[in-house]
Amino acid sequence: MDQATQLRNIIKNSTLAQRPLARVITVTSGKGGVGKSNVAINLAIQFRRQGQRVIILDADFGLANIEIMFGTVPQHNLCDLIYQGKNIKEIITWGPEGVGFISGGSGISDMYNLSRDYLVYIIVNLAELDAIADTIIVDTGAGVSPAVLEFLVASGEVLLVTTPEPTSITDSYSLLKALTQYPRFSAEATKVKCISNRVESDAEGQQLFNKINAVVQRYLKLPMEYLGAVPQDQKLQAGVMQQTPVSVLYPAAKSTKAFEQIAARMTGAQTEMSIQKRGMAAFFSYIVQGRKLAAS
Repeated sequence: MDQATQLRNIIKNSTLAQRPLARVITVTSGKGGVGKSNVAINLAIQFRRQGQRVIILDADFGLANIEIMFGTVPQHNLCDLIYQGKNIKEIITWGPEGVGFISGGSGISDMYNLSRDYLVYIIVNLAELDAIADTIIVDTGAGVSPAVLEFLVASGEVLLVTTPEPTSITDSYSLLKALTQYPRFSAEATKVKCISNRVESDAEGQQLFNKINAVVQRYLKLPMEYLGAVPQDQKLQAGVMQQTPVSVLYPAAKSTKAFEQIAARMTGAQTEMSIQKRGMAAFFSYIVQGRKLAAS
């Protein structure tokens, strides 16, 4: 029996198996600079306003976009859970309106080199997030690196952010192509959803999705869902400069209203019924299993 299977069995047979599972949404993009982290943060705030408990996991290695946009510096990150004996609650930093976030740092990549006992300890701690949050948003790095693809394959919901820039369109397609070719990817288990960002109108957002979707359906046969568009908005950029999310700084801004509508669409009754909630223990166990298989 391999290590990842042992981990899943331990978690399955523990009291964690009886806990409610969090909804895990992974936000990604084909290239950097398309507003991915802004989307993650503002959706988190909108979910929070619906009454949900929300945690963002910043898994963008080497960058600190979430903490910069929140205007706060975390005292601890995932490495402190692994090496300093901190518990999961101690490494959560609380941002605007009660949205929590965890800085991943190098801690996630470090997990691949840990012993079985250490992995059990880490994954059981991460599973505690299911009791703390209803929704966990994972903000990945951009591009098609194995680290990013492992997160996408492990996630039940992938939210792809793209813009009308030609490079963003081509890189979005390249990411989806790499995802469909990645070992263990299943279109039935992982639902891909798209947001058109920085568009001039709802019509342009729909046209952008149609353009990408036509190529994806022709060559990749990957089902995709369109969630909506976020317009170009100077107030959103003003929020970035002031290190405060636009949803907090400008509640009536057109971009804030767009995030509100997308969040409502993502939590509609029909959507809620179709969501397969995995929780954080299963999410990270799947990632660990993928790395072990790649190394074998």
